[in-house]
Amino acid sequence: MSLFNFCLILSGVLLNATAQLFLKAGTNVLGHLSFNRSDILTTILRVGIEPHIIGGLTCYVFSVLIWIVALSKVPVSIAYPMLSIGYVVNAAAAWYLFGEAISIQKIAGIATIILGVYLVAKS
Repeated sequence: MSLFNFCLILSGVLLNATAQLFLKAGTNVLGHLSFNRSDILTTILRVGIEPHIIGGLTCYVFSVLIWIVALSKVPVSIAYPMLSIGYVVNAAAAWYLFGEAISIQKIAGIATIILGVYLVAKS
């Protein structure tokens, strides 16, 4: 895989990971969401105008556009496993931004993901 194609895939993956972090920040602001019949319109409105949620959805749109371009250049059997990099990014960012715990078991899983992505990229 060329450096350009790797960077293209990586930018899509990072945008996707950023989208997840924005959505989590948005749900932290909104608190528990209820989709009961009596609350559904209010909930949809609250979600729809929350800036973090809008930011997350915007990142998803750009991520998909970049991903489409990447798939036109790289076989899906190589590109798709690269999405796993998002798990690594999100675990570190969730620890840093939201104080989520990272156990030894998670670290072992992250190391396995990194090794797997490396092996797929080299194939």
